[in-house]
Amino acid sequence: MENDISVSCVNHDPLTVVGSCKLCSRELTNAELLSIVIKCANFVAIKHKDQRRKDENETPYINHPIGVANILVQEGNIHDPVVIIAALLHDTVEDTDTTFEEIETQFGTEVRNIVKELTDDKSLPKVERKRLQIENAPKCSHKAKLVKLADKLYNLRDLQKAIPVGWSEDRVKEYFKWAKAVVDGCRRTNFNLERELDLIFAKKVSQDRESCTCKRPLIS
Repeated sequence: MENDISVSCVNHDPLTVVGSCKLCSRELTNAELLSIVIKCANFVAIKHKDQRRKDENETPYINHPIGVANILVQEGNIHDPVVIIAALLHDTVEDTDTTFEEIETQFGTEVRNIVKELTDDKSLPKVERKRLQIENAPKCSHKAKLVKLADKLYNLRDLQKAIPVGWSEDRVKEYFKWAKAVVDGCRRTNFNLERELDLIFAKKVSQDRESCTCKRPLIS
């Protein structure tokens, strides 16, 4: 999350066909919207083409933004094209050579602003970036919070499957603790996504209690 989450005052919207007057303007048809979503998916696939996730199988990174968008549609029951496009793009500025201006030109001002809310400032130390995510989560727009929830849900499910290469158990615990703090700042955004996240947090607490050495009997 960037320290400055102010939004652009320009209003470029490719999701609306603008005519010579307000009466001539219209929203895009479903076919036109689908075309833009597919264009975005292709854009993201090109941007992330050489990147891999940190699991042992080095899963293609593109699986992540597509998975986040899929969670929003299938589990969050979100069908707003702006949210889905922002979900696909949410890591492009942070992790590739994509610029906010490029996103605005291709996908509009609202999408750009949401992606900006979701982008960490890589010039800051990692600890500070994580702190700012917690601090700024409650200030985010509703649409940005939706993407944050789906993003955390995807990542936590990945951690349940396997620990990333080079991660210790302590680092996994710290990620869960940090993720919950971010999620708590996005409460009352989407019941379905928050319920799934809470089930994961509860399961992690239960697992940690079971593995706690304090419960093990002393061997005489």
